[in-house]
Amino acid sequence: MNSRRSWIVFSVGVFAYLIAVMQRSSLGVAGVDATERFDVQAAALSSLAVVQLVVYAGLQIPVGVVLDRHGPRVLIATGALLMILGQTTLALAPSIGVAILGRILVGAGDAMTFISVSRLIASWFSGRTLPLLSQAMGTIGALGQVLSAIPLSIVLHQYGWQPAYLSAAALSVVAFVLVVVFVFNAPPGVEPVERPAGWPAALRQLRESLARPGTQLGFWSHFVTQSPGTVLTLLWGFPFLSVGLGYGPTTASLLLTLVVAVAVVAGPVLGILSARHPYRRSNLVLGIVASMGVAWALLLLWPGRPPLWLVITLLVVVAVGGPGSLIGFDFARTFNPARSLGSASGVVNVGGFLASFVMMLLIGIVLDVLDRSNGGSGIPSELYSMESFRIAFLVQFPVVGTGVVFLLLARRRTRRRMHEDEGIHVAPLWVALVRGWRRRRAAK
Repeated sequence: MNSRRSWIVFSVGVFAYLIAVMQRSSLGVAGVDATERFDVQAAALSSLAVVQLVVYAGLQIPVGVVLDRHGPRVLIATGALLMILGQTTLALAPSIGVAILGRILVGAGDAMTFISVSRLIASWFSGRTLPLLSQAMGTIGALGQVLSAIPLSIVLHQYGWQPAYLSAAALSVVAFVLVVVFVFNAPPGVEPVERPAGWPAALRQLRESLARPGTQLGFWSHFVTQSPGTVLTLLWGFPFLSVGLGYGPTTASLLLTLVVAVAVVAGPVLGILSARHPYRRSNLVLGIVASMGVAWALLLLWPGRPPLWLVITLLVVVAVGGPGSLIGFDFARTFNPARSLGSASGVVNVGGFLASFVMMLLIGIVLDVLDRSNGGSGIPSELYSMESFRIAFLVQFPVVGTGVVFLLLARRRTRRRMHEDEGIHVAPLWVALVRGWRRRRAAK
């Protein structure tokens, strides 16, 4: 544990995750190009991203069950192979139907990567290093969005569709080779985590994980924090910035990289806060969600074209939701035994992507409805106008708001279980703040 070899395994695992994030977000910079290449409208375009996320979210629980039985190495390698096939299919796709097949393969490969790398890190590291490395994994992995927003975007717009996506597939080839050579499920001589003897035992572990309030709290935390950023970086951010706000492809790509830059800074900070204040992690989640809600409301209600500073503020706030969503996996680790961590992590990881594909699809539908009501030209400058996005982005509020309600209910059940099982009573935040203020005042 925590050896030199551990760091090699960590580096390769995180590289595989970084490339998976790049493959996942590679369509985000090609939204306008895909609209013209496949001659489709917004709802059909959103299906490219939505089907990918449906597959991703739908496979999380089955992947978690397989992970508990067979370990992370085989799943990370298989995921890389599927993404090679998916991006190659997308590169050569003559129609939207074949392109959707490619994104299905990418979604399946991506589904096998994150929770497997997370489990890999838990097998090779221990102690207080673990939560910090989990945040580091998310932070470094987010750099995959930079690869899609800048280098991939440059290749796409200078050399064309096929070279861009074939080069993306080549990076997954590199990831596959590194995983096969350097990654193993656990350190030599370390007793492996107890694995279920068969599928009935694995499914029983899954049911137990689903029933734990802490797992549910992780699911809803991931649901409300990750989805707004995913909607922007994976599909609708580039058309919104480049066409809706009129910034053009280059500036839009640079602004999307800001999301990654902020996540790199916010990730370690949230990791430290989570480690120091484990009973206040849900307050961090709610604070992030409230900030995103305020930023979106200001931008969408701003009369006329929003100023650049407000757009940047929105991107900064939304970016924090990325590393903030990893708090959901902290809940999974805290309230589940190691033997069922794969299943619990799979359940949690469904949350953000479930919310994301619902919102992506609804945004595409609203954009198409508005376009048809204005004559149905389908021209990107009209389809992706600021006024249309102003209405379409409102779908986020009821979706995320529903998640917040269920998060609060899951938190109440989790705190009740902690009190019954361990005698730990977590007072409301305002009570804790008042007590702290009184102690400081008494000390003076």
